Amino acid sequence: MGSGLVEVDVTEHSASCDTGPMISIELARKLCDAGLEWLPTEGDRFMIPDRDLEEHVFTISEMTVDVRRVAAGKRISFNGAVEWALDSIMHTEVVWLPSETQLRDRLGRSFEMLRQTDNGYECKALIAGQARAFVAAEPANAYGDALLSLLAEPDAMLRMLVDED
Repeated sequence: MGSGLVEVDVTEHSASCDTGPMISIELARKLCDAGLEWLPTEGDRFMIPDRDLEEHVFTISEMTVDVRRVAAGKRISFNGAVEWALDSIMHTEVVWLPSETQLRDRLGRSFEMLRQTDNGYECKALIAGQARAFVAAEPANAYGDALLSLLAEPDAMLRMLVDED
């Protein structure tokens, strides 16, 4: 696997279909703008903005899409699996829609708990040394809001890298 080529397939879903817990597209964009890193891998979901494809959610899975390492980053290539003329797109041009599990994992040691409330779900996380609560209708959005707050901290990315080791 030294070439950096990963063979994957993409499955298209309508944005309204149930593919498991997923954050809102608006929150996904905010996380991307805040610097949340994405290394495309099998099972990841994403959408393609600004190409009249916002209503479609894609999932990377084995078969007809490959992720290739190029000088500018990673390129997601569609190999005959889609109806429109889109051969490939840089992973920085799509919006990653991290799952509830991926969001919780990215919170790392900052994550304290998630509980259901009368108003939805409350995620408690340690942000800048203080316990904070983030409430949203869905658990994924509560995790996403907490992660967005964590990313706003100085040195947040460094701490996330240390948590992964």
